[in-house]
Amino acid sequence: MKMTNATQLEQLQIEAVSTAVQAQEADALVVLGTKAAWEAGLTEIPGVQAVKDAVATGLFEAKHGSVHVFPVREGKARFLIAVGCKEEPLTANDIRIMLADAAREAMKLQASKVAVHIAAELVTATVEKNAKIVSHAIVEGFMLGAYSRVTYKKGAKPIHAFASLTLNVEGASLEEWQQGAASGKAYALGTTIARDLVNLPGNTLVPSTLADYALELAETYGFEAHVLDENQIQEKGMGGLYGVGKGSVNPPRMIVLKYQGTSEWKDVTGLVGKGITFDTGGISLKRAGNMDEMICDMGGAAAMLGTMAVIGQLKPEANVLCVIASAENMPDGKALKPGDIITSYSGRTIEVLNTDAEGRLVLADGMTYAKELGADRIIDAATLTGAVGVALANLTTGVVTNDEVFFQQFAAASKRTGEYVWAFPNHPEYWDMIKSDVADVKNSVPGGAGSITAGMFVGTFADELPWIHLDIAGTAFIPGKRGVNPKGGTGAMVRTIAEYIVSN
Repeated sequence: MKMTNATQLEQLQIEAVSTAVQAQEADALVVLGTKAAWEAGLTEIPGVQAVKDAVATGLFEAKHGSVHVFPVREGKARFLIAVGCKEEPLTANDIRIMLADAAREAMKLQASKVAVHIAAELVTATVEKNAKIVSHAIVEGFMLGAYSRVTYKKGAKPIHAFASLTLNVEGASLEEWQQGAASGKAYALGTTIARDLVNLPGNTLVPSTLADYALELAETYGFEAHVLDENQIQEKGMGGLYGVGKGSVNPPRMIVLKYQGTSEWKDVTGLVGKGITFDTGGISLKRAGNMDEMICDMGGAAAMLGTMAVIGQLKPEANVLCVIASAENMPDGKALKPGDIITSYSGRTIEVLNTDAEGRLVLADGMTYAKELGADRIIDAATLTGAVGVALANLTTGVVTNDEVFFQQFAAASKRTGEYVWAFPNHPEYWDMIKSDVADVKNSVPGGAGSITAGMFVGTFADELPWIHLDIAGTAFIPGKRGVNPKGGTGAMVRTIAEYIVSN
């Protein structure tokens, strides 16, 4: 599989140094400054006079987030990438986005070695006032901005690869900067893995190849792992996953990764991902328009594998179980039909009213399996409903939960990563809407509240465990660049899930 971005970012050399900025060798030097600072001259920065002149003439307005490239004729840097800052305190997310934009400019320059000059006052000028947080944001933002989607064009050039990223730090201990850089790289690499997986075409990524990649990840980071094939899935009575997958020539897989970071297997966070590698809708066939984007319907699985990569690099004192229910939803003669009744792994029966509501069927079995394997709380992620995009566009991930304290901890993590989440209501009347006349639950509810009832269907199988459902149907795959995210796969929620696990 073409996982080019992840492979290249793994090889990126990152270090914090205290070299005088004039002596810093780089193809591109990134400098952040307010308009007032650029006007004053920032005299120690190579090439600063050109910036000062550009500000004076209006060529570079130096507004917050604006970026301009200047050639450098003195010092050891070839180009200066000037980034405008607001006068008010910066947040980590401000820095993250500015560095993503700077990385895109460095890619246009085909720079190999990039340095970021960090003035002594930058940390005190941030809301967080923490060098480790600032360092994390700089590295994470730069690496996220450096993403290029792989193409399959004849004669396509390899995507640009940076060789090194140097943090040129004034007047500070390098240890904190180095620690922040390491965590920032881990978060960005996990997100990049998720992006690469989501962007793979459906004829390349099928349930078996997704399972193969998960096993490679397990070998890389020393996770315990196992995969159930279609026969084992059927024998275990996983009727949701087997039912969705039986209509495809590419059979389903149940994928499990286990990270044990403490002496006992307890207090386990279970991560459950929807891994529909392509979704035609099955017998309830989707319209042709934009069906090609259904390569992203395994975005939940990608998010969980990306999160596990972060966990594998940082090795927190936590226990994490990752369960991915993967299938391809196709409309052949063996496929599920509307009106079928199936039995899930939990023993609950499900009335299938819409075969295009397949994600919740596979997640039902994934939730039950995670509980069986020791999960004490569960986070699931899925590109589950089109309705979430109607409610929140592609800006915010929709949440359904049964535990407010759990959600508030998760929401706090999302504020630190800059990924937006919003909790939908969970009133009892919504739970009543998924009840079926002929089975325990039904997989489709007409008449609105589609994201809520879909999430609650999944939550039924949490069986009283604290649980958070993340509907990333809007945020996992976007039509154009925004912030740190590229067009296409975004790796939505990798950083927030990882932050929750690492910080709790």
